[in-house]
Amino acid sequence: MDKAESIIMELLVNAGTARSLLLAALQRAREGNRHEAEHALAEAQRYIQCAHAMQTKLIARDEGSGQFPVNLITVHAQDHLMDAMMLQDLAAHLLELYTRQPVIPPHPSPPSG
Repeated sequence: MDKAESIIMELLVNAGTARSLLLAALQRAREGNRHEAEHALAEAQRYIQCAHAMQTKLIARDEGSGQFPVNLITVHAQDHLMDAMMLQDLAAHLLELYTRQPVIPPHPSPPSG
């Protein structure tokens, strides 16, 4: 694996981890556990920062020349980063909404029989 492929894979892993943490944050918020939701949100931010640093390295390698080879895995990694960044914004807003509203317990299952 060359240096560029290594950077792309690191971007992909960090962005994917951030996305998973953000989905977990939303689940914790939905359950009414604001502290755990905020912790997952903060941890996701660190992974997004790492992924963004990898993206910056890739852009710097190209130096605006358009010579950096773009393949499917590069596009996939970029998609993951964009998804994570959008989900981060959305999760922050939803966490605020969940904080304003009381937690509504799930409906009990109907009796079987």
